[in-house]
Amino acid sequence: MNFEVINIFYYLAVILLFSKALGLLARKAGLPQVAGMVVAGVIIGLLGKLHDPDNFFLQFFMKPNEVESDVLRAFSQVGVVLILFSSGLETNFSDLKKSGLAASVIASFGVAVPMALGSLGTFAFLNGFSDFSEDKILNAIFAGTILAATSVGITVETLKETGKLSGKVGQTIVSAAIIDDVIGIIVLSVVTSLQGGGYSQIYITLLKALGFFVFSIGLGILFRLYFNWEERKFPHKRRTSIFAFAMCFFYAFCAEKFFGIAAITGAYMAGVMLSGLVDTSFVDRKVVVSGYMIFSPIFFSFIGISADFSAFDLSYVGFAAIFVLLGIAGKIIGCGLSAKPFGFTNKESFTVGCGMIARGEVALAVYGAGKSLIAAENGVDPLVATIFLIVISSVLCPILLKLLFKDKGGKSGNADGENVLPLAENGNNA
Repeated sequence: MNFEVINIFYYLAVILLFSKALGLLARKAGLPQVAGMVVAGVIIGLLGKLHDPDNFFLQFFMKPNEVESDVLRAFSQVGVVLILFSSGLETNFSDLKKSGLAASVIASFGVAVPMALGSLGTFAFLNGFSDFSEDKILNAIFAGTILAATSVGITVETLKETGKLSGKVGQTIVSAAIIDDVIGIIVLSVVTSLQGGGYSQIYITLLKALGFFVFSIGLGILFRLYFNWEERKFPHKRRTSIFAFAMCFFYAFCAEKFFGIAAITGAYMAGVMLSGLVDTSFVDRKVVVSGYMIFSPIFFSFIGISADFSAFDLSYVGFAAIFVLLGIAGKIIGCGLSAKPFGFTNKESFTVGCGMIARGEVALAVYGAGKSLIAAENGVDPLVATIFLIVISSVLCPILLKLLFKDKGGKSGNADGENVLPLAENGNNA
C-alpha cells in the first residue's frame, strides 16, 4: 500500500484547520470545543469520500489509506495520553483531604449508578434482554463506562464564577469529581481487558490492575524523590518537563504492555505521582500547550474521522436521548442521595448531584480507548450519544449550579480564577 509522508502533512493541516475552526464555533455557541473538534473530524471523513483525482476541486478532499490512518491514529493516541497525564497532574490531594470520606462515597455512587443505568439502557436497546451474548454485554458495559467520568474543568470554572469553590459544597464536588475520574479510569481498564478473555478472567484482570497500581506507586515514589531533587537543583528548567513527558509515556507503555491496562490509565497515574510538587504547574503548562497545539485536536478529530456511520439509523437518535437522560439522572441520583448521610441538606445534595453531571474530554478518552468493545454484529456505537451528552451536560451543569447558588440578592458570585482546562472546556485561551 502506497504511503507518502507528504500526505501526512496535508492531513495535519486539514485536521488542525477544521478542528480549530469548528472548536471556535462551538465555543461561540457556549459549547465545549471538543464537541466541535469531533464534528470537524466527521466532516473531514465525509469529505474524504468525495475524493476524485480527476476532478480539480474534489481531488483535494483526500482520504487517508490504511497506513496513513495508522500514523494519524498514533498521533491521536499521543494526544489522549497527554490529556490524561494533565488530568493526573491537576489532581489536588489537599482538596481531597478536606472532603475525605464524603467525597469518596459520593464519587463511588457517582460512578456505579450512571454506569449501571447506562449499561442496562444500552443492553435494552441492543436486544431487549433477549440475547445475552458476551460481545453485546461488553458493548453495553462499555457504553455505561462512558457515563462514569465527570468533567472537572467545567465544574471548577462554574464554581469559581459563582464564588463557591472554597465552600463545603464546592470542595465536595471538586474532590468527588477527581475521585470519580480515578475510579472511572480503573473501571475502563478492567472492562477493556475482559475482551476475548471471558468473565472467568476477571480475577486475573483485577490482580493485574492491582499489580499495576502497586508498580506505578512504588516506582512513582522513586520518581518523586528524583523530581524533588531536580526542582531544587534546577528549578523551572525544560529538562524537568522533558523527564516528566518521558515518565508519562513510560507509564503508558508499561500499563498496556505488561499489565493489560489501558495506556491512558498509565498516563493518568504518572500525572498523579507528579502532582503537588513545586514544578507541577510548570510541567502541566508544557503538557497542555503541547497537547493543545497538535496532538489533542488530532485525537478529537480522529474520533470523528474514524467513525463508521454505515449502520447508523434514526433509532440511534432515540438511543442518544435515552443515553443523555440516563447519564444526567445517574449522576444526580447517585451523587445526590449519597451526599445526604454526610449532613448535606436536600438542596445541597441536589447541588452536589448537579455539579457532577458535566462530561468532557475524559468521556471521549474513554470512548477512544474502548471502542473495540462495540459488538461486531448489531452493536451500538455510542459516539453520537457521547457527543450529545458532552454538549447537553456541559451547558446544563453551569446553568443549574448558578441557579442553585443564586442568593436572595440575585447574585451568584464573582469570577475569580483562570481556566483549568483551556482546550477541552471553556477554551478562553483560544
